[in-house]
Formats: sequence, C-alpha cells, structure tokens
Amino acid sequence: MKDKSKDTVREAGAEYVSESPAQTHAIGRALGESLHAGDVIALIGQLGAGKTCLVRGVAEGAGADPQQVSSPTFVLIQEYEGRIPLYHFDAYRLQGPGDMDDLGAEEYFSDGGACLVEWAERVEASLPSEHLRLVFEIIDEHTRRIRFEAQGERYRSLVEDVKRALKPVIPRAQR
Repeated sequence: MKDKSKDTVREAGAEYVSESPAQTHAIGRALGESLHAGDVIALIGQLGAGKTCLVRGVAEGAGADPQQVSSPTFVLIQEYEGRIPLYHFDAYRLQGPGDMDDLGAEEYFSDGGACLVEWAERVEASLPSEHLRLVFEIIDEHTRRIRFEAQGERYRSLVEDVKRALKPVIPRAQR
C-alpha cells in the first residue's frame, strides 16, 4: 500500500481533499497558524471523519502541543495553551444548544482564545452568527473532503489565509 503521508493536498475551491491523516493535520496546521483570539470554528462530520486529527494540526499551528489533543467527549471542553488559548469543545453528548449555553460557551467565545467545536451541528443555535464551518465528508477509508464555509467577513479572510498557506504544497498542475 502506498504511503500517502508525503503526498500533497488537493484544493477544490473552498474544499480540500485529504488522502491521509498527515494531510488533514497539515490543513489544520495552516488554519491554526492563521487563528486569532475570538475565532470560532464549527467542525461537522460523522464519527471517524478526521475532526480530532484536524484539531491536532490546529493546535500545532497555534503553538500548542498537538500530543495533548484528544477527543474531549467525556470532558466536553479541553484547553490548550499556545500563541493563543484554544478551547476544544465536543458537543456529541450534549442534548442541544441549551446544554452548550450551560457550559458557558458564550464566555469562551469572547475570552481571548479560539474555540473549536466538534459536533457543532448539535449546538448550532449557540454559535455566534459569524464563524467558520468545516464540513467533513468521508470519501473512503483514507480520503476526506473538508469544505470551508465562512460565515462573515473575518472568516472569509481566514479562509483566504489558509488557502495561501496551503498553496505551496499544491502541485501546479492541480491549481
């Protein structure tokens, strides 16, 4: 079987096709390098789609230790220290937006860090109106499509920053 960890990521507009966990991590790293305090990232996709793998890359890009990142399902919120604080939510076990509000999510959203919310579709009404949605689709065992959906001008700018950061790893023939 071919080792795809060194292959490049293919861009498709505001979509990226990752053919390995290493590529998903690289997309996350590019995002993490561009994050600012107050950014909210909604991660949407089924179990095993690569959400936590991408968060490890975000942590690395934001100067936190990616080895500290795990799926926070039983903890609900994990915090990672880096260039900016990262707040990693897992809404899988929450019953809805009210549970997210009870966690004090609004305070985290305005606390000077960046928030990453896995299973965000369960608590969408609790998210700020402006945020970045990342929608994960499983193509096959190793391949994922990750669609960036910017909600607001700040997030359109963030998507452009990520595209610029990933451009050097995309072969010219695929641009």
